[in-house]
Amino acid sequence: MAFSTVADPYGARLTAYDLTSDTATAPTDTMFDIMKAASRGDDVFNMDHDIHQLEAYMAKLLGQEAALFCVSGCMTNQLGLRCLLTQPPHSVLCDARSHVFLYECGGIAYHSQANVAPVQPANGIHLTVDDVKAGVVTDDLCGALTRVISLENTLNGTVMPLEAMQQISAFAREQGYKMHLDGARLWNASQATGVAMHEYGRLFDTVSVCLSKGVGAPIGSILAGSQATITRARHIRKLMGGGWRQAGCLAAAAKHCIDTVVPTMPETHRLAADLAAHLQSLGMRLLVPCHTNMVFFDTAPTGITIEDLAQPLAQKNIIISSTPGTTTRVVLHYQITPQAIEDFKTIATQVVQTKGKPVNTIVDPATPPMMADLKSTYPSANKTTTVQ
Repeated sequence: MAFSTVADPYGARLTAYDLTSDTATAPTDTMFDIMKAASRGDDVFNMDHDIHQLEAYMAKLLGQEAALFCVSGCMTNQLGLRCLLTQPPHSVLCDARSHVFLYECGGIAYHSQANVAPVQPANGIHLTVDDVKAGVVTDDLCGALTRVISLENTLNGTVMPLEAMQQISAFAREQGYKMHLDGARLWNASQATGVAMHEYGRLFDTVSVCLSKGVGAPIGSILAGSQATITRARHIRKLMGGGWRQAGCLAAAAKHCIDTVVPTMPETHRLAADLAAHLQSLGMRLLVPCHTNMVFFDTAPTGITIEDLAQPLAQKNIIISSTPGTTTRVVLHYQITPQAIEDFKTIATQVVQTKGKPVNTIVDPATPPMMADLKSTYPSANKTTTVQ
């Protein structure tokens, strides 16, 4: 396949605008130049300069004592939770839609021998301290006692208000619960609200943040916490097979992305909001509010399917998850250009006009959607497997 088939201002050699996830960003030529100049120490023995620099930077950024560079957000979440969970029977309270519950292969049960107490937020958008108080397990005879409260920000692109997190953290401290934050897209929350990363991070015992989603690094995530926690996490990382040798090149690329890509997030959020508003103007329904870089939508009111939309978009080198039915998500990132979004809007309009049905009532963008089941909108939900 030939490179540079779409407009590519970043030198990433893009062949398409991939809106399936913000993990779809392609490493740029500049990143490879930076990687070639990086330190080449052995991180299993904690001897790489660029990794040391990244970990120290991230610990300070998140208001924690220390940090650990790992291969994935799944690993940093599971390490953080494992370090906080010490003796079964125990459980983790989390939002019922959270990544640690739905999309990490049952890792909490596997790694930590812990149950999960999933809680549906009463307001349909984010957990509140009242939700948490109602959801904690206190039955010390037949129950798995709550030991950790795990929050996620952003969750499906929606921002959890700082005040709600502060109230839950204060309750946890009063009751002796530990706090974990899945902050895979915490950068997006911070850029959208102006709340500094450390204002979020200091509310938690462990914090996981991803470097390969909206930040755009090739690989990697960070776990931050106390020095004692991170020392233990480094040991468990080795147990999990996560010790990597000469990974300084990846740390150097990640730091470059933090410096250059994170400041572009407000523009990405603006493009996402513009797309969401246009889809609503055509009669489509948003499944959750568009706060940052994600747009979850349902085409059913217009009479078209996602496949009706995906095919003509692909002809313009715009890739979305072609999920069955009428619901999907699109995820914007820094390599999605304004022109790509204009093309998306034009094609969506054309498809609705030629294949759809008249929509008598346009959804008010200010109207909050009802809480929806979003599992079918994720690409992984549409894989078919045969149970052996």
